[in-house]
Amino acid sequence: MPAFIPYLPHLNACLNASSAVLLFAGYLFIRSGKVAAHRACQLSALIVSCLFLTSYLTYHYFHGTTRFLGTGLARPIYFTVLTSHTILAIVIVPLIFITFRRAFRLDFVRHRKIARITLPLWFYVSITGVIVYLMLYQIYPS
Repeated sequence: MPAFIPYLPHLNACLNASSAVLLFAGYLFIRSGKVAAHRACQLSALIVSCLFLTSYLTYHYFHGTTRFLGTGLARPIYFTVLTSHTILAIVIVPLIFITFRRAFRLDFVRHRKIARITLPLWFYVSITGVIVYLMLYQIYPS
C-alpha cells in the first residue's frame, strides 16, 4: 500500500469542507449579483469535488472499508447520517452535471430552477461528508 493512503481520509474531509465553503460563497455571490465570482466558486467546487471523488476511490481501493466503532446512541446517528449522505451523493452527481450544463449553455432560467435543488443537496453531501469523517476517524477512531 502506498505511504500516502492513510492520509487520504483527512484530505477528503478538507476537500469536502472546501467544497461546502465554495458552494456557500458562490451562493452569496450570485445573490449579490456577482456572476463572475459565483461562476469561479461553483467551478472551483466542482473541481474540488472531483478531486475528492478521486481521492476517496483511491483510498477505498487500497484500504477497503473502515468499521465504525462507536456504541450506543452514536451508532444510529452515524448510520443515519452515512445513509443519507451516501444516497444523496449518488443522486447529486447527475444533478450537478445538468446544472452545469444548463449554465454553460446560457440557459439561466432552467439553470436557476435546478440549482435550487442541486445547491442544498450538494451542500448537505459536503457537510455530512465532514461529519462522517469526524465520527469515523476523530471521535471514534479504529
